[in-house]
Amino acid sequence: MSTYRDVQTAVRVEKLRIWFGWLCGNFILLAIALATQDIHIVSVITQLLLAAGFLALTVALFRMTGALNRKAAAARREVLGDDA
Repeated sequence: MSTYRDVQTAVRVEKLRIWFGWLCGNFILLAIALATQDIHIVSVITQLLLAAGFLALTVALFRMTGALNRKAAAARREVLGDDA
């Protein structure tokens, strides 16, 4: 059986991984948009894709964080014996 500290550590590590993935994804989108900013029609398309990608990554980030929080709460209740 895991301890409360193990649960907290696992949750913290997973949240850091999720945020790092979000940051890297947005950095890649921004780099592509900046690389194509001088090509007029491609620049408009990449800006639209940047906005859509940012929105998609942000929605995924908060959904994953919420699911992780629910799993962590269940694990904490199990570890602490609060299954009521």
